[in-house]
Amino acid sequence: MSPAIYTIRGGGLEMTVTNYGARVLSLQVPGKDGAMADVIVGYASLREYQDCPGERFFGAAVGRVANRIGGAAFTLDGRQYRLSANDNGNTLHGGFTGIDRVPWTVREVRPDAIKFLLKDPDGAEGWPGNLDIELSYSLTPEKAFKVEYKAVTDAPTLCNLSHHSFFNLTGDASRPILDHELQIAADNYLPVDGMLIPTGEVRPVEGTPFDFRSAKPIGRDIAEAGGYDHNWCLGGEGLRRVACLREPVSGRVMVILTDQPGIQFYSGNFFDGSYAGKEGRIIGHRCALALETQKWPDAIHHSAFPDIILRPGQTYSHTCIYQFSV
Repeated sequence: MSPAIYTIRGGGLEMTVTNYGARVLSLQVPGKDGAMADVIVGYASLREYQDCPGERFFGAAVGRVANRIGGAAFTLDGRQYRLSANDNGNTLHGGFTGIDRVPWTVREVRPDAIKFLLKDPDGAEGWPGNLDIELSYSLTPEKAFKVEYKAVTDAPTLCNLSHHSFFNLTGDASRPILDHELQIAADNYLPVDGMLIPTGEVRPVEGTPFDFRSAKPIGRDIAEAGGYDHNWCLGGEGLRRVACLREPVSGRVMVILTDQPGIQFYSGNFFDGSYAGKEGRIIGHRCALALETQKWPDAIHHSAFPDIILRPGQTYSHTCIYQFSV
């Protein structure tokens, strides 16, 4: 199936998406002066998404397990599985291909929504079981971009899907995101080792540069933190507000709601200015950020972390909403 581009509109927003990796290409959002701007950072053409000159995960669906699995291996029901080691001996976002570098089937297109289907086959990248995934993107009257996942399997497997849009609320991917103000409703986060694998500790944010319980500029403590690429442990259950991002010049505000127990905040540490995005603009260091709702990374190796095992007869579900205002 050849990649194609689709446009949906709703709530005063306009989005373009492609079936290649079920990825979001653009999202037009108004600022306080009413001017529309594309807040999604990515490439200028479909060919670049396929060739991947730099960042692979721009706007994509990621899995079958988002984030990292240490050692690229796990044991399930007494059997060990070896995965593709695509990140310094670990597995990142599913492996070398994952669900982001394959064409999805477009099941339905409406003026304000699109639905994709994918069968991730047994054995791909080392994963057991056929995983059938349904993914819907919709733009709601509340000026929100809604992501909804459902998945079932025919054999015990792991499942922890996420969405990987990179945002810059200025609409200009050449401008750093350090002045964006971020609030995350979490009392704890997961420290990581030098390979960005969780150590297993759940650490309070209080007194650390990881404390975003009150909104603050991302750049305030980023040097002390060594950059952000961590999971925050979310309290509560069901669909709830978990984070808020605000860009002070444009006035754009993005509130995140989810039913998941974690959110990964990545501050664009690995962007190095070596390639360009839309309109030829260089994507510089920390000029884009990701806020990925999910279960906790490397959970299969930590019994106290939320369970990511999916078995036949169970249905995985995940809702994430990015709601915009000024």
